[in-house]
Formats: sequence, structure tokens, C-alpha cells
Amino acid sequence: MIYTKTGDNGTTSLVGGRRVKKCDQRVEAYGTVDELNSHIGMLAEMISDQARNLDTESDVREQFENGYKQLKWIQNQLFVIQTLLATEEEETRKKLPRLSDEATEELENWIDTMDARLPRLNSFVIAGGSIAAAQAHIARTVCRRAEREAVRLDEDGTIMKFINRLSDYLFVMSRYTLLLENKRENFWSAE
Repeated sequence: MIYTKTGDNGTTSLVGGRRVKKCDQRVEAYGTVDELNSHIGMLAEMISDQARNLDTESDVREQFENGYKQLKWIQNQLFVIQTLLATEEEETRKKLPRLSDEATEELENWIDTMDARLPRLNSFVIAGGSIAAAQAHIARTVCRRAEREAVRLDEDGTIMKFINRLSDYLFVMSRYTLLLENKRENFWSAE
């Protein structure tokens, strides 16, 4: 049965069993990461569709497939973060999977690889250009909110670095997606 009725009074359980209000800062933090994970899942499927829609094997198809694999890996890392954010007892946290510093380094490598192929920015980017690029921007903004929620918990540096770098990754992914789709970026103009 999917429903337990235990949350009908506005409370939920953290990892470890302590009940808190559903508006508790910890619940806000892991809930926002859950929302981010869902948006990244949508982006991954959009990128996968792009790869499938290409008739032949090509560099572009391979790049879309790589992006899909990266996003699925990111989703798994976000589940680790959600679990850690849902856990307040240090003894319980020690038994859980950890997010490694290498995870942030992996994001940095992917950012550098994509960014090397992109034109230099001379203006602010306005979200859009394609459905997938716009979705990457939506995920980026939710990622920034997740970062703010985690800061309120005074989370450890490994989580904060990963979330911060992830928003950079999503920004570059939005631009890179447009490059692969051969579509134009939207730039801000003061006019």
C-alpha cells in the first residue's frame, strides 16, 4: 500500500526515525533536491530523445548519449545527497553512502569538456532556445534553491561544492545542448 496515513498530521520521519513537521528545514532541503532530481530526469529523457531522433551514428548522437549518461549519474549522486540531508544524527550518517570529492571533480571535467567547444560569452544568457536547453535552465534554478536550502542546514563542504558545481554544469549543459541542436542562444539586451 502506498499510503501510510502517518503524515496526515503534517509530520514526516527523518532517516533515524525522528518525526518533524513537513516544513522543517531538513525536509525543505531534501525535498528541493528531490525536485531537482525530477527536473534532471526530465532533461535526461529530452536529451535521450534527441539522440534517438538522429538517424545515424554521429558525433552529435554520441554527445547526446554521453549527456544522458552524465545526467543519470548525477541523479544517483543526488539520491545520496537527499539521504544525507534527511539524516541529522551523525552516528546514522556515518553508516550511509558518502558523496566523494571526486564526484565534484567529475562534474568539473564534464564542464571543461563542454565549455571548450562553446563560443565565449559576452552577454547574459536568457533561458530558452530549445525545450531541452530551457529545461536545463529550470533544473539550474532549482539547483540554486537546493543550494540555499542546504546552506541553511550548514551542510558539509562536499555537498555544498557538488551542488554549486552542478548548477554550473547545468548552465553549460543548456548552452552545449543548443550547440548540438544547431540552435541559437538567447542573449540579454538592454535595448
